[in-house]
Amino acid sequence: MIYKVLYHENMLEVPVRENTKSLYIEASSEREVRYALKDRKYNIEFVQLLEGNHLSYEQAGVNFEVEKI
Repeated sequence: MIYKVLYHENMLEVPVRENTKSLYIEASSEREVRYALKDRKYNIEFVQLLEGNHLSYEQAGVNFEVEKI
């Protein structure tokens, strides 16, 4: 399954929508995604499972690059 993670790189700053970044991770569960990212010290806002039309839409984007855990 592929998950989209919305995050901020600095945990000490107040989250601002314009500074939100995203990445895509292939994992078997949301828990596995959060565990894999805990060493990166990201301020994770949201982890979303991508499937169906939503996944197709994201894959068509230029910034779609999947990380494998």
